[in-house]
Order: sequence, then C-alpha cells, then structure tokens
Amino acid sequence: METVIWVLHLLSAVSVIVLVLLQHGKGADMGAAFGSGSSGSLFGASGSANFLSRTTGVLAAVFFMTSLGLTYLSSHKTEDGGVMDKEVPVQSDKPVQPTQQPAESSQAAPEIPADGGASKATEIPE
Repeated sequence: METVIWVLHLLSAVSVIVLVLLQHGKGADMGAAFGSGSSGSLFGASGSANFLSRTTGVLAAVFFMTSLGLTYLSSHKTEDGGVMDKEVPVQSDKPVQPTQQPAESSQAAPEIPADGGASKATEIPE
C-alpha cells in the first residue's frame, strides 16, 4: 500500500511542476506590467478557469493527500524501532584477567591490586 502511495505522490508532484511551468501567467503581458491591464479587478482578469488550472488544482490536492497519507503510515509503523530502543549489554565491573602469562621480558607485568583494581579517586596524595 505504501509503495502505491509513493508512486502516486511522485507522479502528482512531477505533474504539478510540469503544469505550472506550462501555464501562462495572468500578468505575463508586457502591457500589464506597466499598468495598461484591461480589467479593473484587484488581482487582474478573473476569467473562468481553464483545463490546465483545474488539473493543477486537482493534482495539488492529490499531492497534499498523499503527503498526509505517507505521514500517517510512517508514524504508525511497527518495526523494531530506532537505535535508542535497543538494549546495550552491560559490562561487568570485574577487571579482565589475562589468559596467557606474558613472556619473560625486562619489564615486569603490572600487578592487579587485591581490591580488584578499584578506583583510587578518594585517596589524597601527600
């Protein structure tokens, strides 16, 4: 269903763009730009709407309805959710013990304290 709405949405968008570019504007004459328009109405000649303008209006309404439909469908999806919905595995507080003994070298391996490597943030140096 969503794919059908997407196709209809894209076709109506392209059709509205093409029809708007094909239409001749009301004030597009050079005479109307300099005030010699033949009508006395506020926004120019108010003739009856022709086929192109009516079709543009219908396609614009279809575009808005498909926009609302896609918005509704995207807000009611039942998928796994986003990144924030996933649980993160909890790490243990125990330090990792090495599985192999380090090879004999000139430097000694650091010792792990008896308290399990707890933080020494509370100790104050003298």
